[in-house]
Amino acid sequence: MSDTLSRLRGELIAAGQFFHARGWVPATSSNFSARLGAEEILITSSGQHKGRLDDNGFLRADLQGVSLETGKRPSAETGLHTLMYRRDPAMGSVLHTHSVNATVLSMRLEEVVLAGYEVQKAFPGVETHESLLVIPVFPNSQDIPALAAEVNAYLDAHPQTVAYLIRGHGLYTWGATVADTLRHIEALEFLFECVYRQLLLDR
Repeated sequence: MSDTLSRLRGELIAAGQFFHARGWVPATSSNFSARLGAEEILITSSGQHKGRLDDNGFLRADLQGVSLETGKRPSAETGLHTLMYRRDPAMGSVLHTHSVNATVLSMRLEEVVLAGYEVQKAFPGVETHESLLVIPVFPNSQDIPALAAEVNAYLDAHPQTVAYLIRGHGLYTWGATVADTLRHIEALEFLFECVYRQLLLDR
Protein backbone atom coordinates (compact mmCIF):
# COMPACT_ATOMS: atom_id res chain seq x y z
CA MET A 1 0.00 0.00 0.00
CA SER A 2 2.78 2.47 0.87
CA ASP A 3 4.40 2.12 -2.57
CA THR A 4 1.04 2.55 -4.32
CA LEU A 5 0.19 5.54 -2.12
CA SER A 6 3.50 7.24 -2.89
CA ARG A 7 3.22 6.56 -6.63
CA LEU A 8 -0.34 7.85 -6.90
CA ARG A 9 0.42 10.97 -4.89
CA GLY A 10 3.30 11.67 -7.25
CA GLU A 11 1.11 11.16 -10.32
CA LEU A 12 -1.62 13.48 -8.99
CA ILE A 13 0.91 16.14 -7.99
CA ALA A 14 2.35 16.04 -11.52
CA ALA A 15 -1.18 16.25 -12.98
CA GLY A 16 -1.87 19.35 -10.89
CA GLN A 17 1.31 21.02 -12.11
CA PHE A 18 0.47 20.16 -15.73
CA PHE A 19 -3.06 21.56 -15.41
CA HIS A 20 -1.95 24.66 -13.51
CA ALA A 21 0.59 25.53 -16.23
CA ARG A 22 -2.31 25.59 -18.69
CA GLY A 23 -4.67 27.61 -16.51
CA TRP A 24 -7.14 24.77 -15.95
CA VAL A 25 -7.08 24.72 -12.10
CA PRO A 26 -7.22 28.36 -10.89
CA ALA A 27 -6.88 29.26 -7.21
CA THR A 28 -7.99 26.33 -5.02
CA SER A 29 -10.53 24.99 -7.52
CA SER A 30 -10.70 21.40 -8.79
CA ASN A 31 -10.10 18.05 -7.12
CA PHE A 32 -8.25 14.87 -8.05
CA SER A 33 -8.54 11.28 -6.88
CA ALA A 34 -7.16 7.80 -7.53
CA ARG A 35 -8.12 4.34 -6.32
CA LEU A 36 -5.94 2.89 -3.55
CA GLY A 37 -7.80 -0.37 -3.11
CA ALA A 38 -11.16 -2.05 -3.41
CA GLU A 39 -12.72 0.19 -0.75
CA GLU A 40 -10.36 3.14 -0.48
CA ILE A 41 -9.32 6.17 -2.54
CA LEU A 42 -6.73 8.92 -2.36
CA ILE A 43 -8.22 12.39 -2.88
CA THR A 44 -7.07 15.98 -2.58
CA SER A 45 -8.07 17.54 0.72
CA SER A 46 -10.20 20.66 0.84
CA GLY A 47 -8.63 24.05 0.10
CA GLN A 48 -5.51 22.85 -1.72
CA HIS A 49 -3.97 24.80 -4.61
CA LYS A 50 -3.67 22.06 -7.22
CA GLY A 51 -0.60 23.57 -8.88
CA ARG A 52 1.32 23.49 -5.58
CA LEU A 53 0.31 20.13 -4.17
CA ASP A 54 2.68 18.16 -1.96
CA ASP A 55 2.33 14.88 -0.06
CA ASN A 56 0.31 16.60 2.66
CA GLY A 57 -2.36 17.78 0.22
CA PHE A 58 -4.18 14.45 0.14
CA LEU A 59 -6.22 12.19 2.36
CA ARG A 60 -7.50 8.64 2.21
CA ALA A 61 -11.27 8.15 2.12
CA ASP A 62 -13.66 5.24 1.88
CA LEU A 63 -16.10 4.80 -0.99
CA GLN A 64 -18.77 6.69 0.94
CA GLY A 65 -16.48 9.73 1.02
CA VAL A 66 -15.61 9.52 4.72
CA SER A 67 -12.09 10.64 5.57
CA LEU A 68 -9.86 7.93 6.98
CA GLU A 69 -7.39 10.49 8.34
CA THR A 70 -8.05 12.47 11.50
CA GLY A 71 -8.03 16.23 11.02
CA LYS A 72 -8.23 16.16 7.22
CA ARG A 73 -11.42 17.19 5.43
CA PRO A 74 -12.26 15.93 1.94
CA SER A 75 -13.55 18.23 -0.78
CA ALA A 76 -17.28 18.94 -0.72
CA GLU A 77 -17.47 17.18 -4.10
CA THR A 78 -15.96 13.91 -2.91
CA GLY A 79 -19.31 12.21 -3.53
CA LEU A 80 -18.95 12.82 -7.26
CA HIS A 81 -15.65 10.92 -7.16
CA THR A 82 -16.81 8.02 -4.99
CA LEU A 83 -19.84 7.55 -7.25
CA MET A 84 -17.54 6.61 -10.12
CA TYR A 85 -15.49 4.16 -8.02
CA ARG A 86 -18.65 2.46 -6.76
CA ARG A 87 -20.00 2.20 -10.31
CA ASP A 88 -16.92 0.47 -11.73
CA PRO A 89 -14.35 -1.61 -9.83
CA ALA A 90 -11.89 -1.00 -12.70
CA MET A 91 -12.11 2.79 -12.25
CA GLY A 92 -8.64 4.05 -11.35
CA SER A 93 -8.88 7.85 -11.30
CA VAL A 94 -11.29 10.79 -11.43
CA LEU A 95 -10.09 14.30 -12.26
CA HIS A 96 -12.03 17.57 -12.04
CA THR A 97 -10.79 20.83 -13.57
CA HIS A 98 -12.05 24.41 -14.08
CA SER A 99 -10.82 25.69 -17.44
CA VAL A 100 -12.20 28.82 -19.09
CA ASN A 101 -13.42 26.93 -22.17
CA ALA A 102 -15.20 24.22 -20.17
CA THR A 103 -16.81 26.79 -17.91
CA VAL A 104 -17.97 29.10 -20.70
CA LEU A 105 -19.37 26.25 -22.82
CA SER A 106 -21.23 24.91 -19.80
CA MET A 107 -22.95 28.29 -19.45
CA ARG A 108 -24.05 28.43 -23.09
CA LEU A 109 -24.92 24.84 -24.05
CA GLU A 110 -27.16 22.08 -22.71
CA GLU A 111 -24.62 19.54 -23.96
CA VAL A 112 -21.39 19.64 -25.91
CA VAL A 113 -21.57 17.48 -29.02
CA LEU A 114 -18.23 16.38 -30.46
CA ALA A 115 -18.15 14.92 -33.97
CA GLY A 116 -15.59 14.77 -36.75
CA TYR A 117 -12.50 15.48 -34.66
CA GLU A 118 -9.52 13.12 -34.87
CA VAL A 119 -8.68 13.76 -31.19
CA GLN A 120 -11.90 11.97 -30.18
CA LYS A 121 -9.85 8.79 -30.61
CA ALA A 122 -8.09 9.63 -27.33
CA PHE A 123 -10.96 7.82 -25.57
CA PRO A 124 -11.28 4.05 -25.08
CA GLY A 125 -13.43 2.37 -27.69
CA VAL A 126 -13.43 5.36 -30.04
CA GLU A 127 -11.76 4.21 -33.24
CA THR A 128 -12.84 6.83 -35.76
CA HIS A 129 -13.38 10.56 -36.04
CA GLU A 130 -16.83 9.71 -37.34
CA SER A 131 -17.93 8.79 -33.84
CA LEU A 132 -20.18 11.04 -31.77
CA LEU A 133 -19.32 12.06 -28.21
CA VAL A 134 -21.90 13.89 -26.13
CA ILE A 135 -20.72 15.66 -22.98
CA PRO A 136 -23.79 16.43 -20.83
CA VAL A 137 -24.11 19.59 -18.76
CA PHE A 138 -25.67 19.29 -15.30
CA PRO A 139 -27.02 22.25 -13.30
CA ASN A 140 -24.68 23.42 -10.56
CA SER A 141 -25.79 22.42 -7.08
CA GLN A 142 -24.49 22.54 -3.53
CA ASP A 143 -26.51 19.37 -2.88
CA ILE A 144 -23.82 16.88 -3.89
CA PRO A 145 -25.82 13.71 -3.07
CA ALA A 146 -28.66 14.93 -5.31
CA LEU A 147 -26.22 15.89 -8.09
CA ALA A 148 -24.47 12.51 -7.78
CA ALA A 149 -27.83 10.76 -8.11
CA GLU A 150 -28.60 12.77 -11.25
CA VAL A 151 -25.20 11.93 -12.75
CA ASN A 152 -25.63 8.27 -11.82
CA ALA A 153 -29.02 8.06 -13.55
CA TYR A 154 -27.62 9.70 -16.68
CA LEU A 155 -24.66 7.29 -16.80
CA ASP A 156 -27.00 4.33 -16.38
CA ALA A 157 -28.91 5.55 -19.44
CA HIS A 158 -25.81 6.59 -21.40
CA PRO A 159 -23.00 4.19 -20.39
CA GLN A 160 -20.64 5.35 -23.16
CA THR A 161 -20.35 8.83 -21.63
CA VAL A 162 -16.70 9.83 -21.14
CA ALA A 163 -17.12 13.04 -19.14
CA TYR A 164 -19.59 15.65 -17.97
CA LEU A 165 -19.72 19.36 -17.22
CA ILE A 166 -21.34 21.19 -14.31
CA ARG A 167 -22.80 24.52 -15.37
CA GLY A 168 -20.53 27.46 -14.52
CA HIS A 169 -18.24 25.08 -12.70
CA GLY A 170 -16.08 22.68 -14.66
CA LEU A 171 -15.27 19.27 -16.09
CA TYR A 172 -15.30 15.77 -14.63
CA THR A 173 -13.73 12.81 -16.40
CA TRP A 174 -12.32 9.43 -15.40
CA GLY A 175 -10.19 6.50 -16.50
CA ALA A 176 -8.42 3.28 -15.61
CA THR A 177 -5.28 5.15 -14.48
CA VAL A 178 -4.23 8.69 -13.63
CA ALA A 179 -2.35 8.85 -16.95
CA ASP A 180 -5.45 7.78 -18.89
CA THR A 181 -7.60 10.35 -17.13
CA LEU A 182 -5.05 13.11 -17.69
CA ARG A 183 -5.09 12.22 -21.40
CA HIS A 184 -8.87 12.57 -21.38
CA ILE A 185 -8.64 16.03 -19.78
CA GLU A 186 -6.06 17.16 -22.35
CA ALA A 187 -8.11 15.81 -25.27
CA LEU A 188 -11.33 17.36 -23.99
CA GLU A 189 -9.71 20.74 -23.45
CA PHE A 190 -8.47 20.72 -27.05
CA LEU A 191 -11.94 19.74 -28.26
CA PHE A 192 -13.68 22.34 -26.10
CA GLU A 193 -11.44 25.03 -27.56
CA CYS A 194 -12.35 23.84 -31.06
CA VAL A 195 -16.06 24.05 -30.22
CA TYR A 196 -15.64 27.48 -28.63
CA ARG A 197 -13.81 28.85 -31.67
CA GLN A 198 -16.34 27.33 -34.03
CA LEU A 199 -19.12 29.10 -32.14
CA LEU A 200 -17.25 32.39 -32.58
CA LEU A 201 -16.80 31.76 -36.31
CA ASP A 202 -20.50 30.91 -36.70
CA ARG A 203 -21.68 34.20 -35.22
